[in-house]
Amino acid sequence: MSATANTLSNEDLTVTAPAQTKLSELVNQVEDPIEGIRVYATPGGCSGINFGMSFTDQVNENDNILECEGFKVIVDVGTMQYLRGVEIDFVDRGEEGASFVFNNLQPVSGGGCGTCGSGGGCG
Repeated sequence: MSATANTLSNEDLTVTAPAQTKLSELVNQVEDPIEGIRVYATPGGCSGINFGMSFTDQVNENDNILECEGFKVIVDVGTMQYLRGVEIDFVDRGEEGASFVFNNLQPVSGGGCGTCGSGGGCG
């Protein structure tokens, strides 16, 4: 890890126990060495931002690191501004499928469709 990388606390970003369990399972399935799981943001979606996760073999100077049991969550400074106070959870809805969800997202001005959370969806 770079000496200038910032260590995150659970106040900055939280990964729930179910999410940590699933992420740990996924990390253990990777054959190539990795540094951790990178969480990133891209423009779009109802909040104005879409979030994703991928394996990474690199930690950059401007990255923030959340140490979890058996893996690291790595977030760059630009993405961290949207994730401060967010909880990453893993929800298994049986036949409907399972997914990671980002709870407590703050609204981003200038994006979105205004109907999310009201049952209307985007579109």
